[in-house]
Amino acid sequence: MRQHPIPPVTEPMQYRAIGVVRGTYVPAEPGQLTRGVIRTDDGSEIEAVVLGRLLTLLRRHLDLEVPHLWVAYPRSREQDALHLQMVGVWEPSTLATEPLDASTAEADGDALPEGDDYFSVRGELIFTRPESGDLVVKVRQQPRPDGTRPVPFKLQLRGEIPLEHLRHFVALDLRRSGQQLCLERFEVLGPMPQRGNRGGKGRRGNGERGGRTAEGSAGGGVGGGGGGGERGERGARRPAESGRPRPHGQAISRPSR
Repeated sequence: MRQHPIPPVTEPMQYRAIGVVRGTYVPAEPGQLTRGVIRTDDGSEIEAVVLGRLLTLLRRHLDLEVPHLWVAYPRSREQDALHLQMVGVWEPSTLATEPLDASTAEADGDALPEGDDYFSVRGELIFTRPESGDLVVKVRQQPRPDGTRPVPFKLQLRGEIPLEHLRHFVALDLRRSGQQLCLERFEVLGPMPQRGNRGGKGRRGNGERGGRTAEGSAGGGVGGGGGGGERGERGARRPAESGRPRPHGQAISRPSR
C-alpha cells in the first residue's frame, strides 16, 4: 500500500495541483453523489464534484455522516471561492486490505506528515503582487488519449513571491484557509522556456495596480501522479543550451504573512 496520497514528483519541472481536505461530504441532492459540498471544521462549505472510481467507494464503503480526508484537485472558478475535484479518500485504517491494529491505525496510517488541508501546486508563476499577497499559477495537464490537449488552468492563491520570479516554474506548499490556498513555502526551479515570437516582438501583459503578469509556454510530456495524483505533464522543456538562462541554484522559501 502506498504510504502517501500524493505521489512523489518524477521530473524536476513536473506540473501538478493536488491536496487533501478533511471534512464531511454533503451531496447536493439525495441519491445523487456526483456534486455537493465539503463541510469543514472551520465552517467552510467548499463546492466539490466526485470523479472516477471514488463514486463507487462512496456508495459502497464510506459513511458520509462522518468526516474523511479527501484527496482532491483544486480549481479557481470564482473569486475567493475554492472548487475541488474529489478523486480519492485517504483512510488506510478503514480501507486497508489487511487488518490494522486499532490502537495504531490512526497514528500510523491515517495521519500525514504535512497535516490536513495541505496542497502541492507546481507550475508557471504568471502573476504576483507581493504588496497584496495575490498569486496566480498556471498548470498544464497531460494530453488526453485522443491526443487533444486540455486548456491549461490557473489557480488564484495567496502569498508573497517577489516579482523577479515571474515566468519561472515554481513548486508551492500551501495550506487551505477557508476558501483560499495560502502559501507556506516555495521553491523556484528555473525560468520557463519561451516559444519563438510571432510577428517579431514578444508579448507581455501588465497586471493592474502595480501587479505584473507573464505568460509562458511549456513542452509536452506524459506523467503526473498515478493513484490519485494530478495528471499533469511531466515537465517543461528547458531552453536550448545556447544562451540558456541558468536556473536558480538553491531553493528559495518564505512563509506567508
